[in-house]
Amino acid sequence: MPPRLQVGIARLLSLPMKARIITSLCIVTFVWTSTTSSFAQQKPSTVAKAADAVLVRPICFASTVVSSAFFLISWPVTAALKKSKPVAETLVIRPAKATFTRPLGDMDAMAD
Repeated sequence: MPPRLQVGIARLLSLPMKARIITSLCIVTFVWTSTTSSFAQQKPSTVAKAADAVLVRPICFASTVVSSAFFLISWPVTAALKKSKPVAETLVIRPAKATFTRPLGDMDAMAD
């Protein structure tokens, strides 16, 4: 065992129990969250698909309707400024893709 690791373990063991538990939990959390994406599931689970169909899709549909209304309200200004395409991409196309073209249960596709 490298000497630096021995020193680190000795310091951890010299801490009070509460501090040891908190430190250990922080280390485990850090290691767990920094794992590569190769450990991620390739196919969405049935629960993820059901949650997507029952909760996420209706919310995405509502956000598509509301953001499309905002686009229509702001269209005269954005057209005058010649910025209609980026605004349409943000307010209409992305929410519509998240609602209608995203595979069922694929929550990562909404982050794009």
